[in-house]
Amino acid sequence: MIRVGIGGWTFAPWRGPFYPKGLPAARELEHASRKVTAIEINGTFYRTQSPESFRKWKAETPDGFVFAVKGHRFVTNRKVLAEAGPAVETFLGSGILELGDKLGPLNWQLAPTKRFDPDDVDAFLALLPPERDGRPLHHALEVRHESFRDPAFVEIARRHKVAIVFAEADDYPAIPDLTGPVVYARLQRCREAEANGYPDGELDLWAGRAKAWEAGGAAADLPGIATQADGRTRDVFLFFIAGDKVRAPLAAQALLKRL
Repeated sequence: MIRVGIGGWTFAPWRGPFYPKGLPAARELEHASRKVTAIEINGTFYRTQSPESFRKWKAETPDGFVFAVKGHRFVTNRKVLAEAGPAVETFLGSGILELGDKLGPLNWQLAPTKRFDPDDVDAFLALLPPERDGRPLHHALEVRHESFRDPAFVEIARRHKVAIVFAEADDYPAIPDLTGPVVYARLQRCREAEANGYPDGELDLWAGRAKAWEAGGAAADLPGIATQADGRTRDVFLFFIAGDKVRAPLAAQALLKRL
């Protein structure tokens, strides 16, 4: 399945262009979750959320909706990732499993200054469990330093069955290689001058890439570092995150129409 969404749901400039005028803030998640098919929870990166919050978010969203969850920065913003084991366990025990079948992939975002250290990355990915309390966990690693454009990184991620987040951004490496059971892309080039955030031609391109990834193929126009395709079908998650963020929900809805 291909899911398309946005980063978070609390953003004042969306009131009017996306949220109907007069809609109470308490109902914004309810509204957003019926216009897109997934949302990346960003708040979990900055502070620990309560189990009650996760239960509330699950209850406010429709059947079939999925949340991606960003891992806490206390886990990933460290010099030695291999020492993050206790922090990983704390995060996994913080209540995210309360999302139940609405829990999608976990995004572990590294600091822009973190360089590729094969041994350290290998040890960190080994800390990410494939399941918890009988529920499968899908992990994605978002790297932000150019040194990760290395075939050795792709092979490490593939061995641990961890997806590499594809970042469409000016400042971060774009790595489209398929390494885990899901595909996770963060699209960060919305433009306010475009009615749907992205030109029609670019949205068409993203629809084609998503379908190719879902089928286990490579996106032909995005050169990978190592062998990309393996023919295995995957769930695909695409989130419109940044750029002129006011257009992100419109971009997500326009892409969903193409799918």
